[in-house]
Amino acid sequence: MAAKGTIMNRLSGLFASVAVLAIAAPAVAQNAPSPALAPADQPLPADGAATDAAQGTGEDIVVLGFGQSRQIQSITAADLNRLTPGSSPLKAIEKLPGVNFQAADPFGAYEWAVRISLRGFNQNQLGFTLDGVPLGDMSYGNVNGLHISRAILSENVARTDVAQGAGALGTASTSNLGGTIEFFSDAPRDTGNVTGGGTYGSDNTYRAFARIDSGDLGGGLKGYLSYGYLSTDKWKGDGVQRQHQANGKIVKDLGTLGSLSAFLNFSDRREQDYQDLNLNIINRRGLRNDNIADNYPLALQIAKVAQNQAAVAAGTAQPWTGAGTTFPTGFGTVDDAYYDAGGLRRDYLGGVTFDAHLTPELSLTTTGYYHDNKGQGSWITPYSPTPAGAANADGTPIAAASPLGFRTTEYAMKRGGALSNLVYETSANTLEVGGWLESNTFTQARRFYGMTDSATPNRDTLEFQKNPYRTQWDGKYSTDTMQYHVGDTIRLADDRLTLNAGWKGFYVVNRAVMLPATTSPLAIGRITAKDWFQPQAGILFKLAPSTELFADYKENVRAYVSSATTGPFSTTQAGFDAIRGRLKPERSRTAEGGLRFRTGPFQASAVGYYIDFANRLLGFANGAGIIGNPATLNNVGSVHTYGAEVAVNYRVFRPLSLFASYSYNKSKYADDVLSATGAVLVATDGKMAVDSPEHMLKGEVVLEQSGFTARVGADYMSKRYFTYLNDQSVPGRVLVDASIGYRFEGDGALHGVSILGSVTNLTDKKYIATIGSNGFTASGDNQTLLAGTPRQFFVSLKKGF
Repeated sequence: MAAKGTIMNRLSGLFASVAVLAIAAPAVAQNAPSPALAPADQPLPADGAATDAAQGTGEDIVVLGFGQSRQIQSITAADLNRLTPGSSPLKAIEKLPGVNFQAADPFGAYEWAVRISLRGFNQNQLGFTLDGVPLGDMSYGNVNGLHISRAILSENVARTDVAQGAGALGTASTSNLGGTIEFFSDAPRDTGNVTGGGTYGSDNTYRAFARIDSGDLGGGLKGYLSYGYLSTDKWKGDGVQRQHQANGKIVKDLGTLGSLSAFLNFSDRREQDYQDLNLNIINRRGLRNDNIADNYPLALQIAKVAQNQAAVAAGTAQPWTGAGTTFPTGFGTVDDAYYDAGGLRRDYLGGVTFDAHLTPELSLTTTGYYHDNKGQGSWITPYSPTPAGAANADGTPIAAASPLGFRTTEYAMKRGGALSNLVYETSANTLEVGGWLESNTFTQARRFYGMTDSATPNRDTLEFQKNPYRTQWDGKYSTDTMQYHVGDTIRLADDRLTLNAGWKGFYVVNRAVMLPATTSPLAIGRITAKDWFQPQAGILFKLAPSTELFADYKENVRAYVSSATTGPFSTTQAGFDAIRGRLKPERSRTAEGGLRFRTGPFQASAVGYYIDFANRLLGFANGAGIIGNPATLNNVGSVHTYGAEVAVNYRVFRPLSLFASYSYNKSKYADDVLSATGAVLVATDGKMAVDSPEHMLKGEVVLEQSGFTARVGADYMSKRYFTYLNDQSVPGRVLVDASIGYRFEGDGALHGVSILGSVTNLTDKKYIATIGSNGFTASGDNQTLLAGTPRQFFVSLKKGF
């Protein structure tokens, strides 16, 4: 295996190659297929879908992946257009079988609460890409990527492919134990165009979007610039959530040489958090319990009482004489309501792709990319009171102590990489060889900033903080990734039989050091994950023009991540030293098989699957999330999963389409959690996996006729456990969304104007949305739940010029 310097040399070489091509070409080129997919494995929309997607009408609700040897479905831009503008592309795919999507806001964009899982694998065990560029595991803490809601404006997403079990062999991910979700950006228009739109709705929601397309400037050169803005009040409590985004893309058709493309995306997201709940808080205070960001004196009072109670329990003097030891009426614990919390993220993501047609049979696609991130997550906490003399925001000392402190987790990421994919295609055979290199430097710090004991707060959670009075830890983490893949697809018997097989391998090096002048309980050191042979094979057989059988098998390994808050370095130094020599990366083996059928307007697919998930890594949460204790990490055995998925798409007649999906998933732990001496710590053997609903049933009705459109969707999910011993769960729920709109055609000032009215949670269901926001515990109640959004209304206008 090459050392870090060798990896960086190769990475620099690939970047240099792309840069030379960019300089040599007159401009940048047409959007290329993802380098993670060989042409034979590229899922394509149904006939006519590309044209219909541009118009937003007349398209099947879901493309069911005919011609693929694995379970895969696609959602196009037309489907996103039916949702409230600004909705996350993840919200559009929640209707697909096997997809468990949770959010605590109507757009599915509030990142602390957003969770998505496939067939029992949670978000950080999946793979995500945008035009082939890796997005990491899209975790909240920005360890190795960024969330899709920051990577691109939803209006610029052309297609989303969901592979519930087996992602494409060359997907740039070392976390996809489960499936993959691949996003593809829209191509610039051939003709010049300006599009603008605005949305207003519940909780003072304002959303604006504008896009300018240059059209063909000559010689196949075209591009677009777009901007989006979102501002909304929280639906409960006090606070706002805001985001600025800008996307730019240019492409250049190089004729027989191929094409060249480039993009640059920017996002600045600032959001105040919702309060994490547990069942006890919900029973006492209801789902609308939240942070008390509009009442700083009350937050001070609660913190003083809690600290007085702790002093009494310890037999020491009460620090806040006069505050007493009794909480204000309606409050039972210090954790019932914190003052405020927030999340700030600023991202730049750019890339260049050269799609070279070397010969009629041979093509080479190479992408270089770079991502820069700055982030901050904050809690104003009663667990870290401010001492007298601590620095204020302007650097001056704070005269008196305060029972509250401003605690942050601060992030900075600089990661760059390159992907290259060589494809040789003949009439019956497609051979693919490719590789991916990435170097990621990630710094993460835990700092404390002074708060005042005053009538109003002296710091704002929507601003990056200055002048800390304490740094608990400040770590520098690096991850160097090298991955390759080899695959072959053979088509036989007049294309009735398709066989594909191949493998991938990776080597990932993780390092952690603590920066000078800090002391930390967290681990430093080096650990690696390596597996050069992870096989994958599939078969597709067409029984008839309308019917096909498919089956596939794959093995995947998940590399470790480098972070202070997750992965091997998130434990103590003693804990890391104890596990480093025996820790194994997580591994999965997935087998699935199914049938697809279509005749006229009716399409259906059915699949069954089995998953053996081994070397499961478990980090036990220790105490309330706001305290920030190190996790306890260990390999704790296996999970065995089996299930089935059915999807049906029926165009009753041209204007009316129906879609329905059903998923059955049984994910059970196959081992107990044992101590180093073999004693049973947690008897998990036979228990259901957390956050894995056994049943999900989704349906959607879409009517489109003469500019008129209407949609109603329903989503049922059975109960979910949030403890490993299954003694705590949240009940099942049914959610209903709807929209209705009209697009004006013909001549006149209204030509091209569209209006859309939409409502989320139509029945105003009261429910628990996200579970696991602060991790999972073995048993008992845990402050790790987030309430779902009540009914929300929105009206949107859009106009193209």
